[in-house]
Formats: sequence, C-alpha cells, structure tokens
Amino acid sequence: MAVKTEQYLIEAEPYYLSVGDEIALFSAAYRNRIPVLLKGPQHWKNKIHAICAWKYRRPLITVSCHDDLTASDLVGRYLVKGGETIWVDGPLARAVKAGGFCYLDEIVEARKDTTVVIHPLADDRRILPMEKRVRFLRHLKSFSLSYLIIQAIKAF
Repeated sequence: MAVKTEQYLIEAEPYYLSVGDEIALFSAAYRNRIPVLLKGPQHWKNKIHAICAWKYRRPLITVSCHDDLTASDLVGRYLVKGGETIWVDGPLARAVKAGGFCYLDEIVEARKDTTVVIHPLADDRRILPMEKRVRFLRHLKSFSLSYLIIQAIKAF
C-alpha cells in the first residue's frame, strides 16, 4: 500500500545561507545512507533538513521528542474507528515506507523505550521493528534518519 506523503513535500526551495560545508556533509551522509546526529544552535538544523528534502524531492517528516513520547507514538498503533480496529502508522513508519527524511528533534528528551525502535534503523540492520504487527519494516534506500540535539547555551 502506498503511503500518502504529499503533505510532507517541500514545494519551494527554502532559503538557507550556508556557513560551511554542512549541506555537502549532510548530502554525503544521505547518499551513503548514514544516520546523522546534529548538534548546534536552534533553527539551522531544521533548515538543513528542509533544503535537503527539497533538493532530493523526498518527504520531510519531523518528530518533536518529549518525555511522554513512546515507541508506539513513533511506530504506530491499532485504533478503533467506526466499530472496527485499524492500524495507523506513526511518523517513523510513514517516513520509512515513503523513503523520506525523518528527523527526531531533541531525541534526548524521548523516553528510553523509543531507543529500542530507533536503534535498529540506525545500525547495520536498517529495520524498524513493528512489535504490535509482529513484523519488521525494511527501509527504502532513500530513507534518511537524523537526530537533533540543541547545544546548551551557558549563561555567565
């Protein structure tokens, strides 16, 4: 079944003034299917994802991580709708199926159980365990996973 991702596509080229070779490095990681951990001040990390998603014409799915975020929030869950039980993919499963960019903003804020589903995507297995569906979802070659950490600013 095809995943509807039109709402995640970036139509117009985002404005971004590069301060170094960060776009080239991010692009190289994408082409080589290497997950990326970005650390730095706010806003520029989001722009890097937007410009690369636009450049490669891939959907950009973002997840704001917080201490209530569960593995089911990322992967998906069964819901009751109209008297029947249906499966609804989470944002990580949608990104994997669509071969899009998924970035997990402030990953350090997420609960520990989310690491269990993220880790197999970031290592050499390249799979998303979908425990409730008793299956593994192998990502497309165009899928890109990024983690973001905001650099703390010390006040003196």
